[in-house]
Amino acid sequence: MAEGYCVKCKAKKEIADAVEEVMKNGRKAIKGKCPTCGTVMFKILGGKATVPPASTPTPPAQPPG
Repeated sequence: MAEGYCVKCKAKKEIADAVEEVMKNGRKAIKGKCPTCGTVMFKILGGKATVPPASTPTPPAQPPG
């Protein structure tokens, strides 16, 4: 799990109920709650999120016959 800083407890703790998100600027982040006080914790991760290339739809497979 990810470790973040809780502003209310003023300590580093494991982020409970962590969910990875992509911010508007394209960077990855983890958002969750402090296991002690329940305050929202947020940690920005390094690097940009990779967006999968736009794929062209493949035609359906022809049944043998």
